[in-house]
Amino acid sequence: MKKVFAALMLTAGIAATYSFTTFDQPVKADRMAVKPVKVGTGIGDEAPEIVMAGVDGKEIKLSSLRGKIVLIDFWASWCGPCRRENPNVVSAYEKYKKAKWKNAKGFDIFSVSLDQNADAWKAAIEKDALVWKNHVSDLKGWQNGAAAMYGVSSIPMSFLIDENGIILAKNLRGLELHKQLDLHVKSL
Repeated sequence: MKKVFAALMLTAGIAATYSFTTFDQPVKADRMAVKPVKVGTGIGDEAPEIVMAGVDGKEIKLSSLRGKIVLIDFWASWCGPCRRENPNVVSAYEKYKKAKWKNAKGFDIFSVSLDQNADAWKAAIEKDALVWKNHVSDLKGWQNGAAAMYGVSSIPMSFLIDENGIILAKNLRGLELHKQLDLHVKSL
């Protein structure tokens, strides 16, 4: 019985030795499991695509900003809290637009307005000095397609996405926006 046990142990030891000696072999790509990223609005999800008309009526796609850190900012000209938050968003844009990023090629803002009146929307952009180019709206107010897709039930509401379109953080206001951006910046 002892000889059988010893033989089994020897066989198991040899098998274990040979099974662990292949660690220096290259791993074939087909053996690597890549978990697909889910499109959604949770942190770690890929942000859903937004395609909507800009202030000039031309279509703007969120995906056109890939490669950059992007703040998706839901707001409206008639929203008091949004208008009070706009100076902070402008400050963040001015501070981070020329920053060097760890993995991204820059920073931009993609503003989605829940306005119904184009003139009021455009006037608020000018009055609040929202100087970035990516302002979109379908002028459907609370029935805004992007707001529905992102589950926006109150504004202001924001989503910070990375260079690959992955949601990093949500509902950033005030100093929290700056703190989150600081996590991804290499130098200002």
